[in-house]
Amino acid sequence: MSEFLQQLLNGLSLGAIYALIALGYTMVYGVLRFINFAHSDVFMVGAYLGYYLGKLVPPGTLWGGLFVLFAAMIGCAGLGMLIERLAYRPLRGAATLNVLITAIGVSLLLEYSGQRFFGAAPRVFPPIFPERNFQLGALIISTNQLVVIGVAVLLMLGLQFIVYRTKIGTAMRAVSQNPKAAQLVGVNNDVVISFTFGLGSALAAAGGILYALNYPSIDPLMGVMPGLKAFVAAVLGGIGNIPGAALGGLILGTVETFIGGSQWSTYKDAIAFAILIIILLFRPAGLLGRFTAEKV
Repeated sequence: MSEFLQQLLNGLSLGAIYALIALGYTMVYGVLRFINFAHSDVFMVGAYLGYYLGKLVPPGTLWGGLFVLFAAMIGCAGLGMLIERLAYRPLRGAATLNVLITAIGVSLLLEYSGQRFFGAAPRVFPPIFPERNFQLGALIISTNQLVVIGVAVLLMLGLQFIVYRTKIGTAMRAVSQNPKAAQLVGVNNDVVISFTFGLGSALAAAGGILYALNYPSIDPLMGVMPGLKAFVAAVLGGIGNIPGAALGGLILGTVETFIGGSQWSTYKDAIAFAILIIILLFRPAGLLGRFTAEKV
């Protein structure tokens, strides 16, 4: 039983990180109907911002860790808005394939720019939060795991509040449903879309730092696999559906952790993508997604 609880805790911790990244994918898709494949590399930039900012604060302090977290989120929010302004806005209204190719190009640009400026060698992430282990019987709980789960839950609740309880959230939902009608009633679509990219990128930065807390080796390609799995999580929960993205991330992280502790551990990545194929075959809209008719 204790082993099961330990695996469950580890899975929820990993799933919370996937959920934060998946939320960025699903927000952009919900507004613009395309997948921002550069999102996983914003996750990497967030981890590196945390690495450099972590050297400026006293190690292992709560306020220092929170400062690093929010400063990295602000930095990546700016990066996300810059990417939207320079790469995606000129292609608004262009063919979906053009935007997809551009997203892949931006992703590669960030990865190889990271190797140029940060170096290709892995770096050890500093301990920005107080780190202790608590033992409850045979269950070992790390403060880093509690920080990951707690911060992720607070950010998800904050996102829900922004989307459903604020003016900009109402505008985001209006643009998602009908951009032209939203513009006719006075919504500035450019501002809303830019804000959406910034908000999603801030969540990716938080995911990057929380990931680096539990897996403290970072490199410029660290976002590739977590980004792909977060995309699977977004599809699993229902792409474009915010609670679905959170649910998909938690499910995928938990499943992957349990598989990693079994005799099938070498197949855990393959099983994650097998889940994507099964979902696309039997429920293309995802667990919480809704089928919608596409106008052609």
